[in-house]
Amino acid sequence: MEESLNRAVLNLNDLPLEEVVAHGGEGKIRSCRVFDSGAFEGAWNFVDYAVLPPGTSIGCHTHGRNEEMYLVMEGEGTLSLDGETFPVRPGSVILNRSGGTHGLANDSGAELRIFVVEVSAG
Repeated sequence: MEESLNRAVLNLNDLPLEEVVAHGGEGKIRSCRVFDSGAFEGAWNFVDYAVLPPGTSIGCHTHGRNEEMYLVMEGEGTLSLDGETFPVRPGSVILNRSGGTHGLANDSGAELRIFVVEVSAG
């Protein structure tokens, strides 16, 4: 991912998105590291903004000593969380706990836009 922007005020429409394969997922998503740990005084690791085009995914992966929150801003998809699947849509908030396994697929016909926030656990 690109270097964090670390400015206090940003507009999502102006962010430079980089194409990446996320955790071995299908196809390339577009993402940007909006803030890295240096932007915060607390235990935040980063804040990312990601756009998943139709047919792409963030591959299933397991976290160590951190937790992540996904916030679905636009679009629909399917979340895998600890062996179960859930539909997600705008407003869905997902907590990926320390040691948990998760992935996200855009199996719809429109873009899926999310925020990803990671914090250190414990």
